[in-house]
Amino acid sequence: MRAKIRDTEIFFDVEGSSLVVDGDRIHTKPVAFLVHGGPGADHTSYKPAFSPLAQKLQLVYFDHRGQGRSARGLKETYTLNNNVEDMEALRRHLGLDQIVVIGTSYGGMVALSYAVRYPQHISHLIVIATAASFRFLQRAQEILAQRGTEEQRKIAQKLWDGSFENEEQLREYFKIMGPMYSLTYDPCVSGKNWDRTILSVDAINVAFGGFLRSYNLLDQLHKITTPTLVIGGRHDWICPPEFSEEIAQVIKNADLRIFENSAHLIRADEKEALLDAIAGFLIYKR
Repeated sequence: MRAKIRDTEIFFDVEGSSLVVDGDRIHTKPVAFLVHGGPGADHTSYKPAFSPLAQKLQLVYFDHRGQGRSARGLKETYTLNNNVEDMEALRRHLGLDQIVVIGTSYGGMVALSYAVRYPQHISHLIVIATAASFRFLQRAQEILAQRGTEEQRKIAQKLWDGSFENEEQLREYFKIMGPMYSLTYDPCVSGKNWDRTILSVDAINVAFGGFLRSYNLLDQLHKITTPTLVIGGRHDWICPPEFSEEIAQVIKNADLRIFENSAHLIRADEKEALLDAIAGFLIYKR
C-alpha cells in the first residue's frame, strides 16, 4: 500500500488485524510502527522475525523515503528530519492516535527523534541496537580495527566516507560485514536476505557522509516521557551497548536490556528472547 504524504510517496504494509472478536466482545489491538534501519535498506528484514508480535499488536511496516518501495526523489531530502516528519504524516494518514514505536539501528535514531518531537503520540517506545549521538561512528571504527579483517576494514571505509558507488557494492558490503553484524551469521541465509532487499545507495551515502556526523539527541532525550525499553547487544560493533546504556540513563524510568549473546542483529541472534522482552514490556508498562 502507498500513502501520498508531504512531498513523497511512502510504501507501507500491515500485518495483523485491528479488531479482535473474543466471544461476545470486541477489542482493539494497539498499532505498532516498525522503523527499519540502514539507512539504505528496507523494511523486509523485519519479516518474519517480528511477525509473532502481530498476535498482540497490529504491525505497520514502512520504507523510508528514497528507500525500498517508497518513492525516490532528490537525495538532499533523505534526511533524519524528513524521516521523522514522514512518520508523523503516515500516522495521521492512517487516522491513528497513539502508537507503539519499535526502531532498530538507524530506525532507533528515527524513533528517538520522533519521541522527542511527538511524545504525545507514543504509548510505548522500544529502541534496539541504536545510539543517540554521532559518537557511535568513532567507536565503531575503533571496534572494527580491533575485531575486523583487512577485507572488512577496507570495504567499511566506503561506509565511513559515504562513497558507495552502486547497489551491488553496497550489497557486497553487507555480505562481507555479515559476521560482524551477527554472531549466528549464516552466509547462505544472510545472502538470500540481502539479495531480496531493495537497497538505496543515495540514502546511506547521504547519512554516513553527512548528517550522522553531527547527529546528537543527548540533550533532548529528557523530553521523552513515554514508557521506554532500550535494548542492546553485548557484541554489537556499530552501535555498541554503551550507547544503549547512555540512552537508558537519560530517559527517565527507561528499562534497559543487554542481550549477552547478540551482536547488532539481535533479531537474528536471540530472536525469541527479544520478542519475549518486547511482549513482556508492553504488558508490564500498560
